[in-house]
Amino acid sequence: MTHSIYLGLGSNKDPERHLKEAVQALKATFGHITLSPVYRSTAVGFEGDDFLNAVALVSTDWGVGQIKGYLTELENQHGRDRNQPKFSDRVLDIDLLLYDDWVGEFDGLSLPRDEITRYAHVLKPLADLAPDLIHPGSDQTYAILWDAFDGDRSLMPHPFEME
Repeated sequence: MTHSIYLGLGSNKDPERHLKEAVQALKATFGHITLSPVYRSTAVGFEGDDFLNAVALVSTDWGVGQIKGYLTELENQHGRDRNQPKFSDRVLDIDLLLYDDWVGEFDGLSLPRDEITRYAHVLKPLADLAPDLIHPGSDQTYAILWDAFDGDRSLMPHPFEME
C-alpha cells in the first residue's frame, strides 16, 4: 500500500547545500517528490543563523518506523549532532509531519506533528504545497489554518531551486 507522507525540511548551517543534498537523497530513495516553496525564518527558541525551510511530499510503502530510521540516518550523514539542545543550530533537520491522515503515536512519533500548527515555518510551506488537504484532527484545510494562524508570520520567500 502506498502512503502519502509530508516531510518538514530545515537547515541553518550552509542551508542551500544541505537542503539540495537532502532533496537529492529523498529522490534517490523514493523517486518523485513534490516540494513547497522555500522560506527563510529566524531561529526559534535560541539565537542563531536564519533557517531555510520547506516541505516535501513523498509517496512510499514504508512504515513509520522505517521512515523514522531513514530520516535519522540521512540527518546523521550530514553531520547532525544529537547531543545539542532541542533548539539549536541544525545542519539538517527532517521531520515526518504527516503520514496519510493518521492520528496517534506510531513507532515513537506523534502524528500529525504538533509543530504544523505551532510554527509558521512548517505551516506556511505545507499550506502552499497542500492548501486543500485536511489536517487530521482539526477538520480544517491547511490554507484555512494558515489564514487563521496568529503566531509569528515573519517568513521571507527564499527563491532557489532545490531540485
